[in-house]
Amino acid sequence: MENQKYSTLFSPLKLKGLTIKNRVVMMPMGTNFARADGSISPAHMKYYIQRAKGGTGLIDVENVNVSNPAGSNGTTQLRMDEDRFIPGFFELCEALHAQGCAASVQLNHAGASARSSRIGMQPVSASDRPSKRGNEIPRPLTVDEIHQIVKDFGAAAQRAKIAGFDCVEIHAGHSYLLSQFLSPTTNLRTDEYGGSPENRSRFLCEVAREVRSQVGENFPVMLRISADEFVPGGNTLNDTLEYLKYVADLVDIFDVSCALNDSLEYQIDSSFRPDGWRSYMARAVRERFGKPAVTMGNIRNPQVAEDILERGDADLIGLGRALIADPDWARKAEEGREDEIRKCISCNIGCAGNRIGKNRPLRCTINPSVIDGDVYRNRKIVRPCTVVVIGGGTAGLEAACTAAEVGCTVFLLERSNHLGGHVTDLIRLPDKTRMGDFTDYLTHRAQKLKNLTVFLNTPGTSDKISELRPDLIVNATGSIPVLPNIPGLRDVTDQEGSPIRTVFSMINHLDSYPEDMTGKKVVIAGGGAVGLDVVEYFAPRGAEVTIVELLPSIGNDLDPISKVGDFNMMAKYKVRQLTRTRLLEVQRTQFLVETDGKRYALPLDYGFICLGMRAYAPDLEEIRTDFRGSAEILNIGDSRKAGQIISGVQEGRNILLTLERLGFLPESIL
Repeated sequence: MENQKYSTLFSPLKLKGLTIKNRVVMMPMGTNFARADGSISPAHMKYYIQRAKGGTGLIDVENVNVSNPAGSNGTTQLRMDEDRFIPGFFELCEALHAQGCAASVQLNHAGASARSSRIGMQPVSASDRPSKRGNEIPRPLTVDEIHQIVKDFGAAAQRAKIAGFDCVEIHAGHSYLLSQFLSPTTNLRTDEYGGSPENRSRFLCEVAREVRSQVGENFPVMLRISADEFVPGGNTLNDTLEYLKYVADLVDIFDVSCALNDSLEYQIDSSFRPDGWRSYMARAVRERFGKPAVTMGNIRNPQVAEDILERGDADLIGLGRALIADPDWARKAEEGREDEIRKCISCNIGCAGNRIGKNRPLRCTINPSVIDGDVYRNRKIVRPCTVVVIGGGTAGLEAACTAAEVGCTVFLLERSNHLGGHVTDLIRLPDKTRMGDFTDYLTHRAQKLKNLTVFLNTPGTSDKISELRPDLIVNATGSIPVLPNIPGLRDVTDQEGSPIRTVFSMINHLDSYPEDMTGKKVVIAGGGAVGLDVVEYFAPRGAEVTIVELLPSIGNDLDPISKVGDFNMMAKYKVRQLTRTRLLEVQRTQFLVETDGKRYALPLDYGFICLGMRAYAPDLEEIRTDFRGSAEILNIGDSRKAGQIISGVQEGRNILLTLERLGFLPESIL
């Protein structure tokens, strides 16, 4: 049933030969699902069809390479540079259209964002400026090469139309080749393709003109831009409005993004940025040129999307990671089931962290089945099964809900008075509040399951477990901070009146820290994600922050977006970074450390021990002894190995594999 609350969001948009049934657009995001030759894979088909079934109006398929190999953006990128790729895209378009979903595809050339190790040659660009700090030096394109790439874009657009796409998008943002020509930070040319805004936009105009000539006047062409580059010397929004006047008549829809590689935390939004924060940029473009605009940027709440449209900031709402997290976002919003939406928490670990950071296929911290979706819920156990889950954090909740959803009788025992585990502490930090959306989702999901009973304030003792007569016991008791045997550390950490605390003790004492920390010395032992969470809290308050890390670099466990954001933040607030530095002794007023054989003291007003977490499973061995032979026992999440939420949630969903192995659940045919 249509939800009148979001009447604009779920109204159609007609443009030339294209009708989009609603205003929800899936943004083009690389997946690393492609086959090695650059063709569509079965994983691609499942992934996109899930989002079409979920009610998305237009799916803009991830960027495809128009000039192989020089234009390649990744190890397994889709290609549109040869006719042999048309059949696979035709099958995809056919499947999306069958679900009532329109289809577009993003055409791209990586330029200097390519890597010589992947493409077998030196990357190309407007000039010899890298597209990112630390990247290799590209070589400037010749004019003849520019003309050839223009033809490549046009040929790719024609193939896309033949394959059945309803629209094509030209990618001219995000530090890819066309962006490298548009941005004064990377375009130092002195010929007709450099210098003035008109010259810097010439390459883009030629591409747009060629694409138009190949697809015809009645075929929509979309243009993705970085409206504000958010780097020193880069294009501002006003600069972009100036150069867009040269190309505006050649395109039909503006896809208004922002940022470059060196400002990645704006392009792939950090978690603390508000829902829809970018919409002012789309409004500026829309008002200047009178053409439909797409906006995006941490949009998770359907009401935020509706408000953006009602204000006239944009005509279409772009969802990226939100649809990775929940392919049914649109359908749930339209049907008034907002509380069932699995809202992306913008952690950037399974998506950008896997794909950009590690060359892995796309995954998601909160959605353990990105490709297949929730089809497992159609499966049911073939004989009664009772499951007891010990621990109500994210891993335990995922295991409990999954087991209940396939028909098991589930009891969840939680020692504290609330569900959510450590996340309920972390969300008290201003930059981590979005994580609470996931625990809210899990809690709501659990409450709806009549065959799942939650016992709060109930330790998972053998006596209590025995009462429930389980077939399967899942231990998910989480982790605790590591407190190494360093002189003084255990004597003063988290002690009454001591300024030395672990992160969870710090969170419990947030009200005790002054808003203005100017002149206060904060020293943090540990340069991983937790230590940087503490930096994020104190540095903006004016504290003199020092971070001590034994390894050669800080932030080794971070995804690339958080890493760029945190390093920019530390530079802004002049955070002192001491790497290859060992913590020797902890005192109430100072840390004693050693760097390159030199020992010295770091005076402090507040000190924090952030040396990682360790598995916490105090009763597991007793449970294994007491239930040996009568129940299967699993240990999952941080209580098995302390790590990121993504691992524990996946292990929680993997309870299905155990139920299969034990014969309670028929094996999946997927």
